[in-house]
Amino acid sequence: MNKTNWSIDKIISRLKTIKSRKSYWEYISILRKRPSEDVFIKCTELIDSDEFINKKIGIDVLAQLGLPPRKFLKQTLKIYFDLLKTENNPEVLMSVLYGISHNKENLSESRIKILCSFTKNDNKLNKEGLVAALIGIENELAIETIIKLSSDKISHIRNWATFGLGTLLTIDNEKLRTALWNRVNDKHQETKLEAIAGLANRKDERINDIIIRELKSGEMGPLLLDSVLEMKNKAFLPIMNQHLKSIQNDQNISEKWKTDYKNCVNRLTEILKENEITTRKNK
Repeated sequence: MNKTNWSIDKIISRLKTIKSRKSYWEYISILRKRPSEDVFIKCTELIDSDEFINKKIGIDVLAQLGLPPRKFLKQTLKIYFDLLKTENNPEVLMSVLYGISHNKENLSESRIKILCSFTKNDNKLNKEGLVAALIGIENELAIETIIKLSSDKISHIRNWATFGLGTLLTIDNEKLRTALWNRVNDKHQETKLEAIAGLANRKDERINDIIIRELKSGEMGPLLLDSVLEMKNKAFLPIMNQHLKSIQNDQNISEKWKTDYKNCVNRLTEILKENEITTRKNK
């Protein structure tokens, strides 16, 4: 029998013993596609268990049980926030925080405050879950917490928090820009590029010199290319054209990267020409 047709109990039994992370999430996904009261009740029973794996299975299934608007959303969030008050296991807490991250559209101020209190918890799993739960929420306390996490000692925490500030938020203020500027020289390359992209999204003219620095260094990833097209600075073009010539026969660079870089050069050239024509017409 195809496992998608297995009973709830059979799938849960397999989940309790499974070793592969990929297979674990495959079975979790099967249950998530069954937004029935039976599955919901079974998950609550698992969460009430004293066993770590039971709690985790129940939490992970409820995180995306059915498509939005989720039938059991109100009850699920209550379960999650009750767990935040009592649970100590870092892996369980991370699952709870990730579960909240999938259901955070209308969190109350009081619930956001509870989440932000987890910055006192220095466990890396909890900080990872906290970033997931808070990024993209346009709330002053949530943003302040993400700003704090954007300078965390763990690179992937900084990276994700910086992405949240720079790309997921549409607001623009000095505090947020300062947080992004604090990361434009980050030793972690992707964090640095996320900060550059965030400032380019806000058309911060000061970022042009940083983009030129990265172009001269040979950086050609999508984050920097997006930033180039956001800023539309003609000073980028000579550097990029020269670099494009130098990489044409470089076998160590993938053809896709070369194509993406060339497309960016062509698009920037078009934009600059269009801007020049518009300027002439307006004179």
